[in-house]
This record gives sequence, structure tokens and C-alpha cells, in this order.
Amino acid sequence: MASARREFAVLLGEFRRTAVLVPFDPYGSLWTADQNGVRWICAFSDEEALARFARAQGDGAREWSYRTVLGARLLDVMVPMLPGPAGVALDAGSTDGVLFPPVAGIVPDRAVVDPGKTG
Repeated sequence: MASARREFAVLLGEFRRTAVLVPFDPYGSLWTADQNGVRWICAFSDEEALARFARAQGDGAREWSYRTVLGARLLDVMVPMLPGPAGVALDAGSTDGVLFPPVAGIVPDRAVVDPGKTG
């Protein structure tokens, strides 16, 4: 268990320092997905991962606009701006996808959620 925590801490640090692609939905908002009362900002490690996601959504034909954002900015600025519990889903829908949930040590204290209070 301690080894898995260390690996996640390394992954989190790498994510915070890395620029990722954050697509916009057809209405010009950040692409998010809601699951179990948590809103997830969808971010992608590269254009290939974003294209796979678009095809999986059945929306691979349209041109997807996106912004490049540092992972730290997503976690520290964007997550707290969303209403309700929020986190970041990196490479959603892929076998290598990673969730950065709204818990202490990942998002700012003001965005941390008590797991017993989510939907």
C-alpha cells in the first residue's frame, strides 16, 4: 500500500508540472463529466488520447477545440471554481486513465470534499 501511495505521489507531481489538453464541449465550456456527485474536468495527455476519447463519445467527426493547461492550474484554480465536488480525469476512457479526486493533498483545502457528503 505504501508503494502505491508513493507511485501516486510521483504521478501527481508529474501531472502538476505537465501541460495537458483540456477540450471544450460544443457549447464552449470545459468538457466535464459527472459521476456519483463529482464533476470531473476531462484532460488529456496528448492529441491521440483526446482523439480516442472523441471517437468513443461518437463525436470524432467534429473538430474539438482545446486549451493547453498545466495540471497544477487545473487542480489549484479550476477545480475550486466549479460548483460542488470536482476533480480531474486524465485520459478518461483509456486503460491508462487516472483520477485526481477532490481530496486533501490533491486539491486546495477549500475544494476538499468529505466522501460521506457526495451524491
